[in-house]
Amino acid sequence: MGADHARIVARRPKWRAYLLLSRISNLPTVWSNVLAGTVAAHGAFAWRRVVAVSIAVSVLYTAGMFLNDAFDHAFDAARRPDRPLPVGDVSRPEVFGIGFALLAVGNLWLVLTESAATGFWALALTAAILYYNWRHKHDPLGPLVMGACRGLVYLVAGAAAAATLPPSLATAAVLVTVYVVGLTFVAKKAGPSAGWLIPLLIAGISLLDAGVTLANGGEALSLVAAAGFVLTLLLQRVVPGT
Repeated sequence: MGADHARIVARRPKWRAYLLLSRISNLPTVWSNVLAGTVAAHGAFAWRRVVAVSIAVSVLYTAGMFLNDAFDHAFDAARRPDRPLPVGDVSRPEVFGIGFALLAVGNLWLVLTESAATGFWALALTAAILYYNWRHKHDPLGPLVMGACRGLVYLVAGAAAAATLPPSLATAAVLVTVYVVGLTFVAKKAGPSAGWLIPLLIAGISLLDAGVTLANGGEALSLVAAAGFVLTLLLQRVVPGT
Protein backbone atom coordinates (compact mmCIF):
# COMPACT_ATOMS: atom_id res chain seq x y z
CA MET A 1 0.00 0.00 0.00
CA GLY A 2 2.82 2.40 0.90
CA ALA A 3 4.59 1.80 -2.42
CA ASP A 4 1.37 2.25 -4.39
CA HIS A 5 0.66 5.51 -2.59
CA ALA A 6 4.21 6.72 -3.20
CA ARG A 7 3.82 6.18 -6.92
CA ILE A 8 0.80 8.45 -7.17
CA VAL A 9 2.25 11.33 -5.13
CA ALA A 10 3.57 14.08 -7.37
CA ARG A 11 7.33 14.43 -7.40
CA ARG A 12 8.60 17.56 -5.69
CA PRO A 13 11.49 19.74 -6.79
CA LYS A 14 14.70 18.79 -5.01
CA TRP A 15 14.94 22.07 -3.08
CA ARG A 16 11.50 21.36 -1.57
CA ALA A 17 12.50 17.81 -0.71
CA TYR A 18 15.60 19.11 1.06
CA LEU A 19 13.52 21.55 3.11
CA LEU A 20 11.18 18.73 4.15
CA LEU A 21 14.09 16.48 5.07
CA SER A 22 15.76 19.22 7.15
CA ARG A 23 12.63 20.14 9.15
CA ILE A 24 13.96 23.65 8.78
CA SER A 25 10.98 25.11 10.62
CA ASN A 26 12.37 23.77 13.91
CA LEU A 27 15.67 25.63 13.66
CA PRO A 28 14.49 28.63 15.75
CA THR A 29 14.30 26.24 18.72
CA VAL A 30 17.93 25.30 18.11
CA TRP A 31 18.93 28.96 18.11
CA SER A 32 17.07 29.60 21.36
CA ASN A 33 18.81 26.52 22.83
CA VAL A 34 22.17 28.10 22.02
CA LEU A 35 21.10 31.44 23.44
CA ALA A 36 19.84 29.87 26.68
CA GLY A 37 22.93 27.69 27.05
CA THR A 38 25.16 30.71 26.57
CA VAL A 39 23.34 32.74 29.22
CA ALA A 40 23.15 29.81 31.66
CA ALA A 41 26.93 29.39 31.43
CA HIS A 42 27.40 32.88 32.91
CA GLY A 43 30.43 33.50 30.72
CA ALA A 44 31.28 36.26 28.29
CA PHE A 45 28.29 37.04 26.09
CA ALA A 46 29.01 38.02 22.50
CA TRP A 47 26.38 38.01 19.77
CA ARG A 48 28.97 37.13 17.16
CA ARG A 49 29.81 33.90 18.99
CA VAL A 50 26.16 33.08 19.67
CA VAL A 51 25.38 33.43 15.96
CA ALA A 52 28.44 31.39 14.92
CA VAL A 53 27.63 28.55 17.32
CA SER A 54 23.96 28.67 16.29
CA ILE A 55 24.91 28.21 12.65
CA ALA A 56 27.26 25.32 13.42
CA VAL A 57 24.71 23.56 15.64
CA SER A 58 22.02 24.17 12.99
CA VAL A 59 24.24 22.29 10.54
CA LEU A 60 24.47 19.38 13.01
CA TYR A 61 20.69 19.46 13.56
CA THR A 62 20.04 19.43 9.81
CA ALA A 63 22.46 16.52 9.44
CA GLY A 64 20.50 14.61 12.06
CA MET A 65 17.23 15.25 10.26
CA PHE A 66 18.60 14.00 6.94
CA LEU A 67 20.01 10.89 8.59
CA ASN A 68 16.71 10.29 10.39
CA ASP A 69 14.91 9.85 7.07
CA ALA A 70 17.76 7.80 5.64
CA PHE A 71 17.78 5.35 8.56
CA ASP A 72 13.95 5.27 8.77
CA HIS A 73 13.44 4.65 5.05
CA ALA A 74 11.66 1.30 5.46
CA PHE A 75 9.38 2.60 8.23
CA ASP A 76 8.49 5.72 6.24
CA ALA A 77 7.79 3.68 3.12
CA ALA A 78 5.11 1.80 5.09
CA ARG A 79 3.80 4.51 7.42
CA ARG A 80 4.70 7.86 5.85
CA PRO A 81 4.81 7.24 2.09
CA ASP A 82 4.59 10.97 1.34
CA ARG A 83 8.09 11.62 2.73
CA PRO A 84 10.76 12.58 0.14
CA LEU A 85 12.55 9.21 0.14
CA PRO A 86 9.54 6.90 -0.40
CA VAL A 87 8.18 9.23 -3.07
CA GLY A 88 11.52 9.19 -4.87
CA ASP A 89 12.32 12.90 -4.67
CA VAL A 90 15.84 11.98 -3.51
CA SER A 91 17.82 8.77 -3.21
CA ARG A 92 18.82 7.14 0.06
CA PRO A 93 22.59 7.24 -0.72
CA GLU A 94 22.23 10.95 -1.50
CA VAL A 95 20.51 11.63 1.82
CA PHE A 96 23.09 9.60 3.74
CA GLY A 97 25.89 11.45 1.95
CA ILE A 98 24.47 14.88 2.72
CA GLY A 99 23.79 13.93 6.34
CA PHE A 100 27.32 12.68 7.03
CA ALA A 101 28.87 15.61 5.13
CA LEU A 102 26.91 18.08 7.26
CA LEU A 103 28.00 16.30 10.44
CA ALA A 104 31.62 16.68 9.36
CA VAL A 105 31.17 20.38 8.51
CA GLY A 106 29.46 21.20 11.80
CA ASN A 107 32.09 19.44 13.87
CA LEU A 108 35.02 20.91 11.98
CA TRP A 109 33.53 24.37 12.40
CA LEU A 110 33.28 24.01 16.18
CA VAL A 111 36.54 22.12 16.68
CA LEU A 112 38.58 24.60 14.64
CA THR A 113 36.95 27.87 15.76
CA GLU A 114 36.00 27.28 19.39
CA SER A 115 37.58 25.82 22.53
CA ALA A 116 38.64 22.20 22.95
CA ALA A 117 35.75 21.74 25.38
CA THR A 118 33.31 22.99 22.75
CA GLY A 119 34.73 20.50 20.28
CA PHE A 120 34.38 17.70 22.84
CA TRP A 121 30.71 18.44 23.47
CA ALA A 122 30.09 18.79 19.73
CA LEU A 123 31.50 15.29 19.23
CA ALA A 124 29.31 14.01 22.08
CA LEU A 125 26.29 15.62 20.38
CA THR A 126 27.25 13.97 17.10
CA ALA A 127 27.52 10.57 18.80
CA ALA A 128 24.04 11.05 20.30
CA ILE A 129 22.62 12.08 16.91
CA LEU A 130 24.09 9.01 15.22
CA TYR A 131 23.00 6.61 17.94
CA TYR A 132 19.46 7.98 18.02
CA ASN A 133 19.00 7.75 14.27
CA TRP A 134 20.50 4.26 14.13
CA ARG A 135 18.65 2.70 17.07
CA HIS A 136 15.65 4.79 18.10
CA LYS A 137 13.06 2.47 16.54
CA HIS A 138 14.40 -0.48 18.57
CA ASP A 139 15.75 1.11 21.76
CA PRO A 140 13.36 1.97 24.63
CA LEU A 141 15.87 4.63 25.67
CA GLY A 142 15.45 6.40 22.31
CA PRO A 143 13.45 9.30 23.81
CA LEU A 144 16.19 9.84 26.41
CA VAL A 145 18.83 10.03 23.68
CA MET A 146 16.66 12.48 21.74
CA GLY A 147 16.33 14.65 24.84
CA ALA A 148 20.06 14.39 25.49
CA CYS A 149 20.71 15.85 22.04
CA ARG A 150 19.04 19.11 23.13
CA GLY A 151 20.80 19.05 26.49
CA LEU A 152 24.11 18.66 24.67
CA VAL A 153 23.33 21.74 22.56
CA TYR A 154 23.24 23.68 25.85
CA LEU A 155 26.64 22.27 26.78
CA VAL A 156 28.14 23.08 23.38
CA ALA A 157 26.94 26.68 23.70
CA GLY A 158 28.02 26.96 27.33
CA ALA A 159 31.49 25.61 26.62
CA ALA A 160 31.91 28.21 23.87
CA ALA A 161 31.00 31.00 26.31
CA ALA A 162 32.75 29.98 29.55
CA ALA A 163 35.96 28.24 30.57
CA THR A 164 34.13 26.15 33.18
CA LEU A 165 30.57 24.89 33.13
CA PRO A 166 28.58 26.01 36.22
CA PRO A 167 25.78 24.04 37.92
CA SER A 168 23.24 26.44 36.42
CA LEU A 169 24.14 25.17 32.95
CA ALA A 170 23.92 21.52 34.00
CA THR A 171 20.51 22.15 35.56
CA ALA A 172 19.27 23.88 32.40
CA ALA A 173 20.58 21.02 30.23
CA VAL A 174 18.70 18.50 32.38
CA LEU A 175 15.50 20.56 32.14
CA VAL A 176 15.52 20.72 28.35
CA THR A 177 16.42 17.01 28.20
CA VAL A 178 13.43 16.08 30.37
CA TYR A 179 11.11 18.31 28.32
CA VAL A 180 12.14 16.72 25.03
CA VAL A 181 11.91 13.21 26.49
CA GLY A 182 8.31 13.98 27.44
CA LEU A 183 7.64 15.48 24.01
CA THR A 184 9.03 12.38 22.31
CA PHE A 185 6.86 10.05 24.41
CA VAL A 186 3.76 12.12 23.61
CA ALA A 187 4.61 12.07 19.90
CA LYS A 188 5.02 8.27 19.91
CA LYS A 189 1.75 7.74 21.78
CA ALA A 190 -0.32 10.25 19.81
CA GLY A 191 0.98 9.27 16.38
CA PRO A 192 -0.73 10.79 13.32
CA SER A 193 -3.74 11.85 15.43
CA ALA A 194 -1.71 14.41 17.37
CA GLY A 195 -2.65 17.26 15.02
CA TRP A 196 -1.10 20.54 16.15
CA LEU A 197 -0.10 19.21 19.60
CA ILE A 198 3.38 18.08 18.58
CA PRO A 199 4.23 21.22 16.57
CA LEU A 200 3.14 23.30 19.59
CA LEU A 201 5.28 21.23 21.94
CA ILE A 202 8.26 21.52 19.60
CA ALA A 203 7.86 25.28 19.42
CA GLY A 204 7.49 25.25 23.20
CA ILE A 205 11.18 24.38 23.49
CA SER A 206 11.85 28.06 22.85
CA LEU A 207 9.55 29.03 25.72
CA LEU A 208 11.53 26.75 28.01
CA ASP A 209 14.69 28.40 26.71
CA ALA A 210 13.17 31.79 27.49
CA GLY A 211 12.49 30.67 31.06
CA VAL A 212 16.06 29.42 31.45
CA THR A 213 17.40 32.68 30.06
CA LEU A 214 15.22 34.74 32.40
CA ALA A 215 16.18 32.64 35.43
CA ASN A 216 19.84 33.28 34.68
CA GLY A 217 19.57 37.05 34.51
CA GLY A 218 18.87 37.52 30.81
CA GLU A 219 15.65 39.50 31.03
CA ALA A 220 15.85 41.14 27.61
CA LEU A 221 17.39 38.07 26.00
CA SER A 222 14.51 35.93 27.25
CA LEU A 223 12.26 37.83 24.85
CA VAL A 224 14.58 36.91 21.99
CA ALA A 225 14.40 33.24 23.00
CA ALA A 226 10.60 33.40 23.28
CA ALA A 227 10.42 34.78 19.74
CA GLY A 228 11.60 31.34 18.62
CA PHE A 229 8.20 29.95 19.66
CA VAL A 230 6.35 32.28 17.30
CA LEU A 231 8.86 31.91 14.48
CA THR A 232 8.76 28.11 14.68
CA LEU A 233 4.96 28.05 14.44
CA LEU A 234 5.04 30.44 11.48
CA LEU A 235 7.65 28.39 9.64
CA GLN A 236 5.73 25.19 10.30
CA ARG A 237 3.00 26.57 8.05
CA VAL A 238 5.51 26.38 5.20
CA VAL A 239 7.59 23.33 6.14
CA PRO A 240 6.20 20.71 8.57
CA GLY A 241 8.44 20.15 11.58
CA THR A 242 7.70 16.46 12.00
